[in-house]
Amino acid sequence: MKLAIALSKLAEMNDRMVNEKPQFETRLAKTAEDIRGAQALRYKVFVVEMGADGPLVDHDQALERDRFDQHAEQLLLCDLAREPDDQIVGVYRLMVRKGAQQAGQFYSETEFDLAPLLQSGRTLMELGRSCLHADYRGGVGMSHLWQGLAKIVRAREIEVLFGVASFHGTDLNTLSPSLSLLHQTYLAPEDIRVCAKSKTQMNSAPVTDRVAAMRGVPALIKAYLRLGGFIGDGVFVDAAFNTTDVCLILDLARMTPKQAALYGGAR
Repeated sequence: MKLAIALSKLAEMNDRMVNEKPQFETRLAKTAEDIRGAQALRYKVFVVEMGADGPLVDHDQALERDRFDQHAEQLLLCDLAREPDDQIVGVYRLMVRKGAQQAGQFYSETEFDLAPLLQSGRTLMELGRSCLHADYRGGVGMSHLWQGLAKIVRAREIEVLFGVASFHGTDLNTLSPSLSLLHQTYLAPEDIRVCAKSKTQMNSAPVTDRVAAMRGVPALIKAYLRLGGFIGDGVFVDAAFNTTDVCLILDLARMTPKQAALYGGAR
């Protein structure tokens, strides 16, 4: 009887959690607890879901972290309707030139030659470790996170956003149609075209089914492409993270008014 009552109460609690309308807030991490919350969400997504690993991943405490965290900022998407210690449901890691200088490089430089961007003299911001809690995918969560990012970009007068974006898995033959489509359709202009250090090229074979090829592109990458984003030349196979990575570049000066409105959160 006690077990039945307990299960009934648990079901009611789950129903409230699912049905309660999210109360979103975006903000930069301010405390050590904020950072741990961000790294805990990253662990759930990148390690548990995707099978990633790394030298600083803390499996005992379930935290995904690396040496760049101390030189970057964490943009948080919080759902205030959740319990206080479980409100972080989305994360973006942001790094500007100063942070990269302190770290010795941008994270993306471990995989890509960023010379065209670094030598451009433009104001850069690297986006990384982007993830959403599984319960918030396919809804408005990413839109709220983007709006929070857009406010920071405007306030700091950022001109170019870039970062590594991933396909799950490392089988290039399986990913070939999608990678070929990106190479043929969304390759960055020469003045901002970064190149993979591994020299692993995207397959440039003809794409016979563009719809199926685009279906294989992760949602986050497709979202950036809709905003006017470009892809760098080549890919990096990250065995530790079990991903195949491309470099996304979003040049705000090249965005159309419609794309800029979408990015800025205009309705």
